[in-house]
Amino acid sequence: MLTFWKQDNGLKPAQEYERDCWINVEEPTSAEIEQLVEEFKVPDYLINDILDADESSRTEVDGRWLVVILRIPIYQHDEDVPFFTIPLGILISMHNIVTICAQENEVIKDVIYSPKNRNLRLNDKVNFILQLFLSSSNFYLKYLKEINRITNDIESELEKSTKNKELYALLNMEKCLVFFMTSLKSNELLLNKLQRSKVINNEEINEDLLDDVTVEYKQALEITKVYSDIQNGRMDAFASVISNNLNVVMRRLTLITIVLMFPAMISGFFGMNIINGFENNPFAFWWIIGVTVFTSGLIFIFLNRSRFF
Repeated sequence: MLTFWKQDNGLKPAQEYERDCWINVEEPTSAEIEQLVEEFKVPDYLINDILDADESSRTEVDGRWLVVILRIPIYQHDEDVPFFTIPLGILISMHNIVTICAQENEVIKDVIYSPKNRNLRLNDKVNFILQLFLSSSNFYLKYLKEINRITNDIESELEKSTKNKELYALLNMEKCLVFFMTSLKSNELLLNKLQRSKVINNEEINEDLLDDVTVEYKQALEITKVYSDIQNGRMDAFASVISNNLNVVMRRLTLITIVLMFPAMISGFFGMNIINGFENNPFAFWWIIGVTVFTSGLIFIFLNRSRFF
């Protein structure tokens, strides 16, 4: 989907291309990619890089374009791994801003529709990039809280049941944190590189906005590290609990086998084809049953008092 946005007391949608507008492309079709290449002279290899899900955060100058690739968080509740990150490409030229992303995302919607961004100006391109950074950091923090809530719910279920379903869900949450950790680190390095860039230094930067972005990214990275450490400890703890429960079950089964071994031994002894004194006794069967029950009971009482069970 390709849309145009113009500056008119905030951001307003435009029906067609205008100079100094923002061209936003999400889930681009082949026709829209061709339009970007032919009409707006965006290099096709840059588009391919941005649409690559594994592309890392980076910045470069390519001809008339300042290229910034930022990794942003995505939430899809119907996926096994619901939280992950994808690249968002920001291309800046003298008269245009182009953003390209493989999926619709909350970061772009936040920049467009959030009331706090009413004063956002498209001709202030550097601060526009910083605003995208800030919006992405806010969603990182929001999704981290959601990951923590989901993880706590899974932990509560896992305390009641040790099914594989809960363990796999917990593992998927750990994958989400790994994705966030990797992307946040690369975004932080990208932000530091932009601050040292000559292109950025030649522009007037909103220092308050830059400070907000820096603080938010550091906070998101620290929270991700804390959650990841907690998650690793939680997985180790549950592994120990499961192993301990298995040992308890195996011990009980072994003790039950010992208790049942004596009735089998006694009945097997009297079942031999030898003279044992009970051949003509009409109560032999009940005597043997009584002896086996009495012996098993004694063994069970002994093991129970010895706290083997």
